[in-house]
This record gives sequence, C-alpha cells and structure tokens, in this order.
Amino acid sequence: MGHPPLEFSDCYEDSPDFRERLKCYELELERTSKFLKDVIKDGNSVINAIKGYSMAVQKFSQTLSVFQFDFIGDSLTDDEMNIAESFQEFAGLLQEVEDDRMMLVQNACDLLIKPLEKFRKEQIGVTKERRKKFEKESEKYYSQLDKHLNLSAKKKETHLQEADELLDKERRNFYESSVEYVYQIQQVQDRKKFDVVEPVLAFLHSILTLNNLTVEMTQDFMPYKQELQLSLQNTRNHFESTREEIEELMKRMKDPTQIGKMHSQPVIEGYLYSQEKWALGVSWVKYYCKYHKDSKLFVMVPAEPKPATKQGPTELKLKSCFRRKTESIDKRFCFDIETYERNTPVTLQAVSEANRKLWMEAMYGKEPVMELNEVGFKFVRKCINFVETKGLTQEGVYRTVGSNIQVQKLLNVFFDQKCPGDVDFHSSDWDIKTITSAMKFYLRCVPILLNHPAESDNLDDRLGAIHCLTYKLPEKNREMLSLLIQHLVNVCGNSGDNLMTPSNMGVIFGPTLMRAKEETVAAMLDIKFQNIVVEILIEDYTKIFCSAPDESCTAPPMPPPRITPRKRQPITIAKRPLRICLAVNCGQLQNTESNYLPLV
Repeated sequence: MGHPPLEFSDCYEDSPDFRERLKCYELELERTSKFLKDVIKDGNSVINAIKGYSMAVQKFSQTLSVFQFDFIGDSLTDDEMNIAESFQEFAGLLQEVEDDRMMLVQNACDLLIKPLEKFRKEQIGVTKERRKKFEKESEKYYSQLDKHLNLSAKKKETHLQEADELLDKERRNFYESSVEYVYQIQQVQDRKKFDVVEPVLAFLHSILTLNNLTVEMTQDFMPYKQELQLSLQNTRNHFESTREEIEELMKRMKDPTQIGKMHSQPVIEGYLYSQEKWALGVSWVKYYCKYHKDSKLFVMVPAEPKPATKQGPTELKLKSCFRRKTESIDKRFCFDIETYERNTPVTLQAVSEANRKLWMEAMYGKEPVMELNEVGFKFVRKCINFVETKGLTQEGVYRTVGSNIQVQKLLNVFFDQKCPGDVDFHSSDWDIKTITSAMKFYLRCVPILLNHPAESDNLDDRLGAIHCLTYKLPEKNREMLSLLIQHLVNVCGNSGDNLMTPSNMGVIFGPTLMRAKEETVAAMLDIKFQNIVVEILIEDYTKIFCSAPDESCTAPPMPPPRITPRKRQPITIAKRPLRICLAVNCGQLQNTESNYLPLV
C-alpha cells in the first residue's frame, strides 16, 4: 500500500491528517536511510572479500607457476610433457581470471558505494535538514500565534498592527519551509526508485560480467582438461604396469643368489652339463660355459679334458633357447639351445632350477613348444574368435586376469605334442579371463617386436619408423602382429562398452609384445614407450599393415639421451583474443541493453 501524496495546499491547512501523512513519509525516510547504510556496509564487505579472495588465488597461482616437475629417465612421453607443463597452464588460467576480476572490481566502489553515499548525503541528508527547518519554523509560528492570540484588545493600535505584521512574517516563513519540506521528502521518495537501484544494478552487472568471462574461460579450459585427464590416466596406467615389472625385479634382486650381478654384466658363465649322443648310448659331459649377450656367442670349455687329447673351446652362435619339459627327459633342470653351427639342438643341464632360469633369461629362453608356428597361429585365432564372439563388450576385457592354474592347464592341453590344438574353447572349463590370459602368455613367449622407436618428438617420424620396422619383421612375425592388432582394433571399437581404449591396450600389450634388452630399472621405465608403439599400431592399423612403407624408409636409430629441452609444444589451454573491459558506470546502464553480455 503506497503513501497518499502530499498536496502543497495541505501545508497551509496543516491539519492533523496532514501531519499524520507527513509522519509516514518521515518513517519511510528513516527506513530507507538505515537500509542504505546496511547496503553500503555489506557492499564494502563484499568488495573486500572479493579482493581478498583474488589476492589469495593469485598467490596460489604464483606457487603453482614456480614448481617444476623432475622426471626419471632421459626422454618424456607426450603425456609426461603435458603433465610437466600443467601447473604453468593452471597458473596462467587463474591469473587471467583474476586479472579480469580485479579489472571489474576495482571500480566497484565508484559503481556502488559512492552513488549510495551521495544519495544519503545529498537527498536524505538535505531532507533531514529541511525537516529541522520545518520543525523550527513550525514551533516559532505556533508560539507566535499563541502570543498573538493572547494580546489584549485594549492594546494600542500601533502595537497590535506590529504584532499582526510579525505573525504574518512567521506564517510566511512557516508556509515556505513546509512547502519546501513536502517537496523534498516526496522527491526523495520518488528518486530512490532509480538513484538507489541503479548503483546496485551496475555492481551486479560487473559481477555477472565476470561470471560470463569465467564461463568463457571454462569453455576454453574444457578441451584442455579432457586432454590432460587422458594424459593423467595414461600415465597412471603406465605407472601401474611399470610398478609391477619393477617390483618383480626388486624381488629378484633380493634373492641371495647374485641375480642382479648376473643381469648387469654382459656375460653369464658357469658350469653346465651337455648331453652327447654316441653309438653306444648317451653321456653327460661337464663344461665351463660362457654366454656373451651382445654377440649371442656361446662358448663351451671342457671341464675334464681327456688325457693325451687336445680339446679346445667350442664356439656356437645362438638362435634360440627353450626349456625342456620334465616328462621329455630323465634329467632335471634341462634346456635346449638352437645354434647356426649345428643341425640339432644342444641339450644342456644346469646345476639347479634357479641356475637354469638365469641361463634362460640371459638367452631370452622360451617355454617349451611355445613357437610361432601353425599351432600357435591356430591358438591365437581360436582365442580371438572366442573373444569377439563372447567378450567383445565385456568391461575390462584383457585387463582382468585369469587363474594361473587354469591358464597353464589350457596351454598344456592345447600345446600337447600328441594332439595339439584339440581343445573346445566353448567348454565350461574355460572362461573369458582364462582364454585372454593364456593368449597373452603365449605372446610373451614369442616376442614379436624387439625395439620401440617411440621416443621421437615428431609424430610422423614415429609412425614412419614403426611402419618401416613392421615390414622388416620376418613374415610370420608380421602376420601374427597384423592378426593381433586387427583384433585389438575391433576390441577398441567397442570401448564405449568395454572401456578398453588404444591407450589401455598399449599398457597391456606393450610389455607382452616387446622385451627390454636388459632387466634394469631404466629398462623398466621404458615400458611407457612400448605402450605408445602399440597405441600407434592400433590407431594407424590400415596405414601400417595395408600399405608398404616408402622404399627409402629406414628405421631411425634410438635417440641419445636428451640434454636440451624438447621443442614440441604440449597441449595448452585455448587462448581467446584479448578482451577490452571498460569501466561500467550507471549512465551506461540507463538506455542501452547491449552492455549486458549474454550468460552462456
């Protein structure tokens, strides 16, 4: 319910009703004055809070910007480059937001506080002064009126005339102050509708403009955030796969046998017994043997030379090494080596199971019958067919691991020399985890790739090098690799259901398909580059396997340790053109709507 208007003519009547209505205006004036005082106080608190928040964010930004990541190893993956630069990107984004915030808030006092204080002083303050004058003149007039009415009629005419003139003067002063006060108090009541709202509107406009700019920056930030999250997930996956390998290495290094020493040296040596067949039977001859890892040269020196004979060392060039099955020979700890000099394998006996493991690891020995042959191709094809029929959309396919007992049982049955390949995969004995784990085990026993040109900065160089190396593989290796990668392309095509992306597949199959040249922490850390090779094989399957590389293509050598920073730029937050943010004032908001930025 609004206040009834005050008429100027009411000032002359000065009725009780007029005074009552005037009192309502005065109460509203006091309420408005108190409201403005609170708004100014709270507005200052908001401005100071925003400034304090902005200063804290800028300090946080500076802390982020000065930190530099230090990585292990000579080379960084693209994901590690993105992570290394992430804090600088965060700091730049935060600083840009706070620059805009301070630009818009630094005028907040002029937008909100000063106009409201001016209204309180020039409008409400003036009205209160005129009220005082009105009350003073009212008191003087009615006091003079009382005196005038109490004058005796017997007074001299000149005295009465002077009294009349004085009363008339006081009446005019009272009427004048009353009219001015009524005018002023009604003006304040009308002016506050815009003089009070406009500053608040301008202040809110600055806040919402900042919010709009923040929304724009958020839109710029989202693609970077998604790319960085992918880099973080890839790096976490690489860490998990590397951690498992390093933990295994650590356990072996804790063994009292000097495994660490054996692996760290280019030569492994010790006593072995060699099976030698004669016309009258078989004998086992003791030799002191040396194996040179780099040259693959195997040297056998007789430990007990026969008298009156000159028997020198035997030198053989290693082709491959296989563990002998226990049931295939009546001796323990045996393994076979194939050499270029002999047509039949050389059967050797180690002095213990741990010793046999050492020799086999040094020679990249394989499990028995795990060869890249027709049975192996049949096994991989049956595994792939089962996965694509039953498990293509299963979440975490290839990531989940089957029971080791069941895996070994499946491998032993399938690769049984008496009836190889005679296994029904659709039997209830085999589940998807057992089959995928068995296929990975088989592929680990027959490494298809031996190096990884993924450390190049240039993506085209990486792809070209992998394309070239793939075509340099033996035909069977390339055929098996193509068969597997085509299957992984199909699996990744259903990543919306199974969550297995090329990056995830790289983590799983990188160490499966490739082997480090030595078992050291540095070699284990290079697993991340093995993973990248598999990613590229999956993502560029058509180019790599369906077209030949350039005739001039040569695989680039592995780059030396990097001593200068990489030149390739990591991902960055998109930068919009510089914004021109002008100070906003109340006048700009009166007649134009274009000053409002759309909130998106």
